[in-house]
Amino acid sequence: MKDEEKRLENPPKYKDALLAYSNATLGISMVVAVLIGIGVGYGLEWLFGYAWLFWLGVVWGILAAILNVYKAYKMQKKELEALSKDPKYAYQKPQEWEEDEDN
Repeated sequence: MKDEEKRLENPPKYKDALLAYSNATLGISMVVAVLIGIGVGYGLEWLFGYAWLFWLGVVWGILAAILNVYKAYKMQKKELEALSKDPKYAYQKPQEWEEDEDN
């Protein structure tokens, strides 16, 4: 238990750099996914001679990039839900929005 408390009191030295790195990896993974899809499509076109296989690879790459964004969104949402249950923020009430009655 003391190790856990000590870790919370002394954040990692490069915490900001790690946070920036984790945010940059999403963009890098999107580019890499599309490039891999293009490479697979080009390889399939070269092997089988059908031009549409290249475009199939491009679509696969784009779909993989979208999947990466979705996974990052789910992870971020999970972290924010855990943060909302943190006792430090318990004093705040959830905001209730009222609809405007302009009609």
